[in-house]
Amino acid sequence: MDFEHLRWGLLELILLIISVGLHEFGHAWVADLRGDPLPRLQGRVTLNPFAHADPIGTIAIPALMIFLSPGFGMLGWGKPVQVSLPNPKTRRVDDILITLAGPAMNLVLCLVIVVIGAALGVVPSLSKSSPAGYFLLSGLFLNTGLFLFNLVPVPPLDGSRLAVRFGLYSEEVFLNLARWGFIILLVLLNIPIFQQGMHWVLIQLITPWLYLWNFLLYLRS
Repeated sequence: MDFEHLRWGLLELILLIISVGLHEFGHAWVADLRGDPLPRLQGRVTLNPFAHADPIGTIAIPALMIFLSPGFGMLGWGKPVQVSLPNPKTRRVDDILITLAGPAMNLVLCLVIVVIGAALGVVPSLSKSSPAGYFLLSGLFLNTGLFLFNLVPVPPLDGSRLAVRFGLYSEEVFLNLARWGFIILLVLLNIPIFQQGMHWVLIQLITPWLYLWNFLLYLRS
């Protein structure tokens, strides 16, 4: 492993820790706004990414994937935000809003990245010869990917809670899926057709951000 690979690997890991941390903060913040006391009691209504990081899921496994490239997909995760949903009258709406807040935070980060890039006059780049463009574009891909992947309706991902709340399957089905959720996701991550499908959707989602980035650059020039 050369110094260049180590440097970019560390930057990618830091970017991931921040992105996952803000994703979990989104859940905690909206839960707090909806009157749920549990996230604040557990110290989760904070922008400190390490309050939301799991040593294995947010650091160890991603580091293994980034630095060693084992050749197969593995699943990382942040420390889940626990909620109590104390108001029976608004429980369904609260759960939906809290669940959506995590992926929504990743979209906010995408917007921040695009605005920063345009404000600095940085052109998005797939080449490390343009460090700023490459780093910001990596952040854009990462957060768009986190948004997309978290909407997959398999526990423990956010999409599974939304599936329950929107009636796509019952709590019983959710609990049965939850027993095997990590295994199901690990299998999916290593199936070529799933990888290709997710990549295709990712490109469709990231294209409008790139148009916006280039449009803002045009306005700046």
